Amino acid sequence: MILLDTTVLLYAIGDEHAVRAPCAALIDAHGDGRVELTTTVEVVQEFTHVRSRRKGRADAVGIARAYARLFELLMTRPEDLQRGLALYEDHPRVGAFDAVLAGVALNRGAEALVSADRAFAEITGLRHHAPDDPAIAALIDAG
Repeated sequence: MILLDTTVLLYAIGDEHAVRAPCAALIDAHGDGRVELTTTVEVVQEFTHVRSRRKGRADAVGIARAYARLFELLMTRPEDLQRGLALYEDHPRVGAFDAVLAGVALNRGAEALVSADRAFAEITGLRHHAPDDPAIAALIDAG
């Protein structure tokens, strides 16, 4: 299972950007059954918040609902929060939201956490890949 950060969801359907195509390809690979992706309820919530500021609430909610149907969403557990808080303390470049997401990835044994936010790479033991990392293609092919 590969865990997605909000950045992947945003770039996949956003305006032209260097990582738009790799993000969209990754999500398409999940839709085609070539790779198992997931994310959390909180990631979909953050997506909705960010997207609505740029494209309006109706647009954001419609896409968020589609993402919620596409993925079997993980529920963040108290132990994920605790691990995330410890990561937040130890990694000054990682925000609180991202630290908890990393806690989810570590606690659930995710194959990888995919995010355009490179601060995740600083977390020991977390297998972070940027969306345009060639290793993503290998993860899709292995799926």
